[in-house]
This record gives sequence, C-alpha cells and structure tokens, in this order.
Amino acid sequence: MRSYTLMELLITVVIVGVLATIGFVNYSSFKESTLDREAKANLRLIVAAERIYRIEVGAYYAAGSNAAINSSFRLMLPVSGTINWNYLTTSSGGSTCAQSTRSTAPVRTWRLRLTEPDPVSGNCP
Repeated sequence: MRSYTLMELLITVVIVGVLATIGFVNYSSFKESTLDREAKANLRLIVAAERIYRIEVGAYYAAGSNAAINSSFRLMLPVSGTINWNYLTTSSGGSTCAQSTRSTAPVRTWRLRLTEPDPVSGNCP
C-alpha cells in the first residue's frame, strides 16, 4: 500500500487554496456587478413610472423613498428584510432625479435624471 508524503499533501493544500482564492475574488466582483445592474434597472423602472405618473397627474412626483415610491408608482421595491439599495426621487428647479444609494458597504450611489433621454449617471439636484 502506497501512502502520500507530507510534501504531496502540502502541495495539494496550496493548490486548493490558490483556486479557492481565485474563485472568491471572481465571486465578489460578480456579486458587485450584479448589485449595480439591479440598481440601474430599478432606476430605469422608477424613471418610467415617473413619466407615467406625470401623464396621469400632470406633474412629476416631488420626493419620496422606497415605501413612498412603491405606493405612488405602484412598484414593488424592497422596503424590509435584506435591502441592497435605498431609492429616492427628488425634484428641484424643473429637474427630477431618481437616485439609489447602497445600504451596505461599499457605499455607492447611482443617479438618473428624467430630463435627459437615457443618461447612465448624471448630476442630480
């Protein structure tokens, strides 16, 4: 019966450790990009809901957070449990903006203006 030497076991442990580290780094960056895509998609949804709201009411929605946005625009943004993003709509000087801020580390903010056709991230009031 052949047994493994200490050197073979150490090399195996080092290789598994390196592969696990590479996998963890890739998973972290994938998770971050997924969360960013979630925020951008929800901002586009809020902007579309703002436009519909303006057609129905005649003005943009003044200001609100997750729960107020849900009730005013008939959306289903998360308001309890695990919330990745806090959403906010603001209006100032004829410019309306939707903003999402990451509620956990690392802190990030994405903004979308309603006055431009399809901005990715712009300055908001």
